[in-house]
Amino acid sequence: MIPINDLLLFAAAAFLLVISPGPNMLYVISRTLSQGKTAGLISLSGVLVGFFFHILLVSFGLTALLFAVPFAYSILKAVGTIYLLYLAYQALRPNGKNIFETDASLPSDSPRKLFSIGFLTNVLNPKVAFFFLSFFPQFIKPEYGSIFAQSLELGVIQILISCCINGSIVISAAVITEFFHKNPFWVKIQKWLMGSVLSYLAVKMALTDVK
Repeated sequence: MIPINDLLLFAAAAFLLVISPGPNMLYVISRTLSQGKTAGLISLSGVLVGFFFHILLVSFGLTALLFAVPFAYSILKAVGTIYLLYLAYQALRPNGKNIFETDASLPSDSPRKLFSIGFLTNVLNPKVAFFFLSFFPQFIKPEYGSIFAQSLELGVIQILISCCINGSIVISAAVITEFFHKNPFWVKIQKWLMGSVLSYLAVKMALTDVK
């Protein structure tokens, strides 16, 4: 069982992944604004199933990798730190996208297509795969028990956070979008807050032993 403090830190990182601009978020919001809340929720369900795909691959892969090559902890730790700094830069760079700057003028799709595209958008999203591969080893340790079980534990947390945040955004997408358009100051606050927290997590990861 992973300690609660580590789980909370992982949850914070997972939260930042969910709210940072990316294919999953942009697709779900676009479909919500163009076809309504039902289409947004169907698209989100496809995205969530895509998370299961990543989690299973990473869980089996990490179980083999971390037992065979202990040095992989250090490598993935460095990769995770660099990736966090990259996300911080993306959040703070001039003219960076806000999560609600998306195209609402899209053609309508069937529920099956909405689900399928949501699934494929997540499965083919390198940001998700990179997050799992570089972050899971920071919180998984042999002394906590089964590496496979720990991977699933972190994966369930990631899915629950994504479901809650994206579900809330789908339900209130139109209202939130209008608010940010009318209050650009809060867009800057959101970007600087995200960038600052990502930078903090990167520094903490770099200075923390993986063993």
